[in-house]
Amino acid sequence: MWNDSNKYDRGVNTFSPEGRIFQIEYAFEAVKMAATAIGIRTEEGVILAVEKKLPSRLMDPTSVEKIMEIDYHVGCASSGIAGDAKTLADHARVETQQHKFSFNEPLKVEAVTQSIADLATHFGEGSEGMKDKPMSRPYGVSLLVAGCDEDGPQLFVTDPAGTYLKYKACAIGSAAEGAQAYIKESYKDDMTLKEAEKLSLQVLKNVMEEKIDQHNVEVASVEKETGKFRIYRTAEVNDIIDTLS
Repeated sequence: MWNDSNKYDRGVNTFSPEGRIFQIEYAFEAVKMAATAIGIRTEEGVILAVEKKLPSRLMDPTSVEKIMEIDYHVGCASSGIAGDAKTLADHARVETQQHKFSFNEPLKVEAVTQSIADLATHFGEGSEGMKDKPMSRPYGVSLLVAGCDEDGPQLFVTDPAGTYLKYKACAIGSAAEGAQAYIKESYKDDMTLKEAEKLSLQVLKNVMEEKIDQHNVEVASVEKETGKFRIYRTAEVNDIIDTLS
């Protein structure tokens, strides 16, 4: 990939003779080097769990935001460039609020995901005089979007190419391959939300380089019963970690 890319990797809208856009491939590499994130859907709701990599012991762990609420019924976990993740999440927040204002109903989870994917494909576009110019490069981030609407609990995954897919369970980030293999062995269609909580952190414990604790992971859920997305407190995360083998 690296040898013949020099002619084509400077243009974000230029295909190589092999039909590849190298800038998008580089964006995927940014995700592959980022913190691992896990999403697991059950009939009772969806669990998100993310590793928080802290480059310094002096850093306040609460300042590293890997899980973000989009609306009361939907949120996302990110793996990749943090600034890009916040840009996409802010865009989704505007879309959900505009829909609620116009139609007096929450935006469906798939529609939220589609709005994120649509923005991800608009890099390199725009013209002089535009008020809000899009990114001049692909967004170097993937998102796990979890929510609950009239169709029940749902989990979607977006990528830098603007593709989104629906999953029962998925892992993204640097240890995605190993995490996905562990999830495949342990996932059951009839598992409870509590079992999904434990599985998500067990997977992170197995793939993380550092010892897992309540400060270097973040957990959130959206429950079918309440329909609300919430991020767990550190004490709740610690209680789950204490049950791990």
